[in-house]
Amino acid sequence: MLPRRPPLVPAPPSVRLAAVLVGLAGALMVPAVWAQQNKGGGGGAIYSCVTAEGRRLTSDRLIPECNSREQRILNSDGSLRAIVPPAMSPEERAAYEARERKAALERASLQDAVRRDRNLMQRYRNEAAHRAAREAALDDVNKAMALSERRIQELAAERKPLQDEAEFYKGRPLPAKLKQQLDANEASAEAQRVLIENQKAELVRVNKLYDTELARLKKLWAGAPPGSLD
Repeated sequence: MLPRRPPLVPAPPSVRLAAVLVGLAGALMVPAVWAQQNKGGGGGAIYSCVTAEGRRLTSDRLIPECNSREQRILNSDGSLRAIVPPAMSPEERAAYEARERKAALERASLQDAVRRDRNLMQRYRNEAAHRAAREAALDDVNKAMALSERRIQELAAERKPLQDEAEFYKGRPLPAKLKQQLDANEASAEAQRVLIENQKAELVRVNKLYDTELARLKKLWAGAPPGSLD
């Protein structure tokens, strides 16, 4: 008794898809078809074409004289089985490959857009959920701004006795230590003022981001297909 073959394990979907794409690309490459068909007969098929001079040729395999012409593959009863397109010139093949690369990039871009829209809809089921997320994001920035403003007030309080002491030296150079303390205080206050300006800009950025998201979500909630929006 012959040993039983182990069961075949289906390839993953990504592998199967890659195989299909490779097969489709190969089907358009006439030289590959020639190599396969010229190993033997066409299994009862009849190849027919009309040359550039107008002669009709038939054979049981691909016809070399019609390499640059369309060839019809007929069944034994004369019905059409398939059509083999003309072989591509180097220029045509380069243009075809460029179109395929562009189409692949467009498909990948569309898939990314679909994925982003679906993730957005899963994250925000309704406008209330989106509003709560906006408020939480703005709250973080507002808290950071409040800390900076509080620190500026503290620095102002620390600066007052230093300025009072500096009054005693009006018209004279300040002691090095006092000058250093005043400069450090002012540098810290300026740093906090810069932080506040950055936090104000962050508030604008966050609001703009959520405004853009909300406009997109409203269209998606209304039934626009994911990936269909600009």
